[in-house]
Amino acid sequence: MPPKILVVDDDRHTRILLDRLLARTATVSLATDGAEARRLFAADDFNLVLMDQCLPDANGIDLLREFRARRPRQVGILMTGFADVRDAVAAVRDGLFDYLTKPFDDLEALEAVIGKALELDRAYREIDGLRAQLASGSGMPTVIGQSPAMEHVLGQIRQVAGLDTTVLLEGESGTGKDIAAKLIHALSARADQPFLEVNCGGLPESLLESLLFGYEKGAFTGASQANAGYFEKAHGGSLFLDEIADMSPKLQSSLLRVLQDHSFTRIGSTQPRKTDFRLICATNRPLLAEVKAGRFREDLYYRIAVVTVRMPPLRERTEDIVPLAMHFLEHYNAKFGKACGPLTPAAVHALEGGRWEGNVRELQHCIERAVALHAGGPIDRSHLFPAVEHADRTAPPPTAPALGYQDARAEFERDYLRRLLDGAGGNVSAAARLSGIPRQNLYVRMKRWGIVTEK
Repeated sequence: MPPKILVVDDDRHTRILLDRLLARTATVSLATDGAEARRLFAADDFNLVLMDQCLPDANGIDLLREFRARRPRQVGILMTGFADVRDAVAAVRDGLFDYLTKPFDDLEALEAVIGKALELDRAYREIDGLRAQLASGSGMPTVIGQSPAMEHVLGQIRQVAGLDTTVLLEGESGTGKDIAAKLIHALSARADQPFLEVNCGGLPESLLESLLFGYEKGAFTGASQANAGYFEKAHGGSLFLDEIADMSPKLQSSLLRVLQDHSFTRIGSTQPRKTDFRLICATNRPLLAEVKAGRFREDLYYRIAVVTVRMPPLRERTEDIVPLAMHFLEHYNAKFGKACGPLTPAAVHALEGGRWEGNVRELQHCIERAVALHAGGPIDRSHLFPAVEHADRTAPPPTAPALGYQDARAEFERDYLRRLLDGAGGNVSAAARLSGIPRQNLYVRMKRWGIVTEK
């Protein structure tokens, strides 16, 4: 379903321009004054409101505040002239998504801002859906992501979940392999049985062996009583072995026998015990490469890699960054008893342009730090990356590795605009004359990079 956009402006030419621009991908409703805007807003659920600041019967900022009081999740963009930019900037600080200056000379920039606003609305709605899911008590693991990459993964999981076969999850650290494992279990016929998880990379061989197989009383020093292992406790349910590539050769051999015979023997016992569990494994290293390098048993590999699901890194699912960030923002607001947010356009731009080598886990820690250290209110780029922001403004630029074209272009534009403004003595009009860029467009670009914040 196409997004719904409400355009409120008493200028006929602006309404025609926006209607023609947006009607290709959205359902557009037009209002000429505050009264008509209120009527349309009450009758429909809009993904975005584009509001002129000066209306015949209302102030655009006040009307947007009224709308947001009725629907706190409402995403709004204020349209204003240069004379009113100071008020628009203040409104952004209060939670308005962004503002646009008229006339609209750069339609590409206009479409980009509207696209980001709709993306934020999508994130809000996805989070609301997850909240409803949690409130229903379904117990289903929270999976955030509507990107094509994640839709493909979720499709694979839905296909394999009910088949009761072994699954291997491959992917970089922090990509959510543990969540995928829990989802496979939750969608399987074993969902009401135990789900047990072991990190093979975090335990010495002897401890991992006793944890998996269990032991009898007196089996070794300190074994004061018998203890059931995970092979036994997972009977009827699922066992998730994370970082399976780190398992020692001895335990690889032992695990293969358990999978072949569906039985095991506790340490210190000679009595075999039957077990029936579903095995789900995960690794952050390509397991077939480990086989070829002689570090992982080939027969065990083919036993556990019946179905392989690759978890995509965050750089391959950038559409999910904002919804993930919003989810973590809500989580840590609740945890710390704070009211931080929403994300400013500069913060959204910085998040989507991040490298995220630690993937979702790194993004989560970034949002947690921002909420922990921020008193409240909108989250800006400087709250997310304080060290990077300081380095950008005070230190010579470091030698960077090769960037993709879009990243390199963005880095060049930011550096150019900062140097341009410095060379013009901080005067935007003088900078516009030096660059040959229309002052309005130049100001909007500088604002997006946080080079200027108000006028």
